[in-house]
Amino acid sequence: MKSISLVLGSGGARGYAHIGIIEVLEDYGYEIKSIAGSSMGALIGGLYACGKLDAYKEWVLTLDVLDVLKLLDFTIGKIGFIKGDRVFSIMEEMIGENNIEDLPIAFTAVATDLTTQKEVWLQRGNLSVAVRASIAIPTIFTPVEIKNKILIDGGILNPVPIGPTLSDMTDLTVAVNLNSTIIMKHQIIMPEKEKKRQHLLHGKINTFLEQKLPGKEEPGLNYTKIFRKTIDAMQHAITRYKMAGYQPDVVIEIPSNACGFYEFHKAYEMIEIGKKTAAEALERLDDATLHPNSG
Repeated sequence: MKSISLVLGSGGARGYAHIGIIEVLEDYGYEIKSIAGSSMGALIGGLYACGKLDAYKEWVLTLDVLDVLKLLDFTIGKIGFIKGDRVFSIMEEMIGENNIEDLPIAFTAVATDLTTQKEVWLQRGNLSVAVRASIAIPTIFTPVEIKNKILIDGGILNPVPIGPTLSDMTDLTVAVNLNSTIIMKHQIIMPEKEKKRQHLLHGKINTFLEQKLPGKEEPGLNYTKIFRKTIDAMQHAITRYKMAGYQPDVVIEIPSNACGFYEFHKAYEMIEIGKKTAAEALERLDDATLHPNSG
C-alpha cells in the first residue's frame, strides 16, 4: 500500500468532487497519510481526517429544498451575506470536539489573513474553527477572528496548497485542481429521482437568492455572476503560478465548467465526476510506472 499526501483545492461546489476522488484513492489501495486543503478542500479533508466523510456525503445527497432554505441565515448589510451559523452548527455536530493535532491523519487547513495579507496554515487547535476559517468565502460567509487574525477563504491566496505537504515522508503527492481549463468530457447519467431533486433545489434556491441578494437577477451578467467569474479567473491564475513552483506527482484536474461555484445542488454529479477523473489519473500513473519509456 503506497502512502500519499493529498492536496485538496478550492473551487466552491466543485469541491464535492473531492469525495469521489478520496473514494477512488482508497479503492486503488492508497493510504492517505496527510491532507492539506483550502476552502471546500479543507472541509472535505477535515471530515475525512476525523472519520465523518461518509456521514457528510449521505447528508448532502439527501438534502431537500426546505432543508437548504433553513440553512441560509442571511445577514445583509454586514460583512457577509450568510453568517453560516446554521450550516456550521451541523458541521460542528459531525466533526465533534476534535483538535487537529489529535487526528490520525496529518491535516492543514489553509486560510487567508486579511490583516497581514498572508496565507495561514492551521495545523493545531479546534478542527471545526479551522475549517470554518478556511471556507469563509468573501462577501458570502462572514470572516473568522482568531488571535487578532481576520481569516477568510484559503483559496484567495492558495487554491491548491501543496506547500504544507512538502516535508511529508510519503510515497506520492496527489493534488486536486478544481479550476482546470480542460474541457468537460464526462456525461454523468443521473437517476430520475436525483434529476428531480436537483431541479427543485436549483429553482427554489435561485428564487430565494434573487430576493435576498442586492440587485435583481437579470439575463446576462449581474452582481453574483461577475463575482463568480472573478473568483474563478483569479484562482486559475494563482493555481498556475503555485503549481509551477511545486510540482506534485499526480494532478487530478476537475474542469472549472463542470459546475458553477455556487451550484451546491450538484453534489451527486460532482462526486461521480471526481470518481471518473481520479480513476483516469491513477490509471495513467500505473501505466507510466509499468511502461516508463512509452510515448
